Amino acid sequence: MAVKIRLRRMGQKKAPFYRIVVADSRSPRDGKFIDEIGTYDPNCEPSAISVDEEAAKKWLGTGAQPTETVSKIFKAAGIEK
Repeated sequence: MAVKIRLRRMGQKKAPFYRIVVADSRSPRDGKFIDEIGTYDPNCEPSAISVDEEAAKKWLGTGAQPTETVSKIFKAAGIEK
């Protein structure tokens, strides 16, 4: 099972809000997930990022692959592999 760390879209039309989740790569974008490790709100100025660092490092250590966008968010939050 390939595990990815990716964004799950929430919120209303034209007002997206994202949750950073750990999910099986075969599940749909807003579908079933394994763990929720943070949030990302691009509507704020500057963008609001909240990440559980311990959980993120645990999942990265076990081999979960972050998407490109989540990698940028982790870099901004100061989380490295």
